[in-house]
Amino acid sequence: MSNTSSLNFIRAIVGISAALSFGTGMALAADDATEDQILRALAPKKPLTRSLSASRPAADPAERQFVDTLRNRTTRSLSSGEREQIATLAKDKPNIDLEITFDYNSANISRKAEPAVDALGKALSNPDLKGSTFVVAGHTDSIGGDAYNQDLSERRADTIKRVLVEKYGIAGSDLVTVGYGENKPKDAVRPADPSNRRVQVVNMTSQTTASK
Repeated sequence: MSNTSSLNFIRAIVGISAALSFGTGMALAADDATEDQILRALAPKKPLTRSLSASRPAADPAERQFVDTLRNRTTRSLSSGEREQIATLAKDKPNIDLEITFDYNSANISRKAEPAVDALGKALSNPDLKGSTFVVAGHTDSIGGDAYNQDLSERRADTIKRVLVEKYGIAGSDLVTVGYGENKPKDAVRPADPSNRRVQVVNMTSQTTASK
């Protein structure tokens, strides 16, 4: 078995099922992210031709309704069931893992990650993403208790949202913040690794309606 296959097998065993995980979107280290890369990763996929566009299924009304109920909700108000429903819907959406890292035991953005946050703010302000609803998901490493890490992940997501709203003028209602604590590590083999202290961003807007 190859090293890659072994790693995938181990990750399956630790119990982060595909149905409850974010999709396999582009992953970029904090110091590698650019505005253009983020924009391309989060942009809804457009049909190749007008005829193909007509054949695309309409957005799921129930999904759209659920996403709409998340607008203006506080991070702490989401139930565990709602958090998992967000993760389930997000797995097939345009997404990017920026590895926006934080200081240890803190919701403060690390200095290394500041350029990635700047690139994210500029990308989400781009007219090409106008009208989209984004999930900003906070994660922690495994150090500390479950309840503490859940709270910390929520505060990290809130930190990113606050920066995006205050510095880049993005509407708060377009940003849904959610925390997953230590439950969805990027590196499941090394759950205490700093790479797990991160934020993921997902464009939840339907491909058929994002350009309106």
